Amino acid sequence: MSEGSFTETTTTSWWARIKSAFAGILVGLALIPLSSVLIFWNEGRAVQTARSLAEGAGLVVPAPAERVDAALDGRLIHLTAPMRANAPLSDPEFGVAAPGALRLVRQVEMYQWREETRSETRDRLGGGQETVTTYSYSLGWSSQPIDSSRFRQPQGRSNPPMRWRGQEVVARDGRIGPFALTQAQLSGFGTPEALRLDPATSRLPLGGQVLDGQVYVGADPAQPRLGDMRISFAVVSEGMGSVIARQAGQGLAAYQTQAGDALFLLRPGAATASEMIAAAESANRILTWALRAVGAVLMFLGFAMILRPLVVLAAVVPLFGSIMSAGTGLVAGVLTLVLAPVVIAVAWFWYRPLVAILVLAVGLAGAAGMAWLARRRRALTPATPG
Repeated sequence: MSEGSFTETTTTSWWARIKSAFAGILVGLALIPLSSVLIFWNEGRAVQTARSLAEGAGLVVPAPAERVDAALDGRLIHLTAPMRANAPLSDPEFGVAAPGALRLVRQVEMYQWREETRSETRDRLGGGQETVTTYSYSLGWSSQPIDSSRFRQPQGRSNPPMRWRGQEVVARDGRIGPFALTQAQLSGFGTPEALRLDPATSRLPLGGQVLDGQVYVGADPAQPRLGDMRISFAVVSEGMGSVIARQAGQGLAAYQTQAGDALFLLRPGAATASEMIAAAESANRILTWALRAVGAVLMFLGFAMILRPLVVLAAVVPLFGSIMSAGTGLVAGVLTLVLAPVVIAVAWFWYRPLVAILVLAVGLAGAAGMAWLARRRRALTPATPG
């Protein structure tokens, strides 16, 4: 079967929508407290991390890059020194050796069938719904195996098993200056850069060739066929690195702060202690706002699901359903703008009361603005003739 697409139309009765909407109330009632717990926990986590970083900034001391100073054992130290691995990394399956690398990453892609879906739902007179789903099929590269048996139309689109998978090899005996680093500490370190393979030393599988520094398994790279594979490699090389951690004999470990977090900061390149603390503070702020957004979205969905039966009841006439959907969405937004800042404020009252008052004021101002927009919208909507 070739690339292409087909559409499928399904209908949902008004009665089925009603049952689903009322069942959704239970999910909505669960989402609101769960989202509140997430938001509250996130605020506590953010404050704890901020305090831990501030504590670390006041305790960190410089350590010499040439030797281990026993007098600093157990202290929070900062060090900038060369990073190295005492043994070369390798991927014996493909004969790849990477001397001078801290990490060796194998990246694998296979040319396989992919399914994409696109749905459009329309309300029908009487409260029912009609959903038109378009299924599109095409061949393309993917780093993950795609289970073609789950396709809506799997016939003639069967993906073969993925013979090789991506993997990472991390130095067992990495070091930064005079200190040893564990594999766990180096895992995920740095940004891998492409490693071009040498055809003369690479161990190629049957049907494989080195093309543009990577292995291609297939007949014609210009015209890939189902099951063809691309295998490339990337490395994080030795170089200067900077670390903030607890000195533990000849090695390094996380430093447990009184504020609650365990500090272990490792990054490529030369960076001062203040620069590393500032980068960690910035990452903490980004994570805090991301989790706030997730919590607010979950809370909004919870309120929207509780109000969903009103939309379905009004959807007997599609126009009324659309109006009710917009109205309940506005109500859910107002309730979220009220409750989410209240949860944040309660959490901050526990940690930082002055900031909590400011957050609560902003939330109430946002809710008041939404309510004003709702009143203005009702005022501008022409009355239905009696």
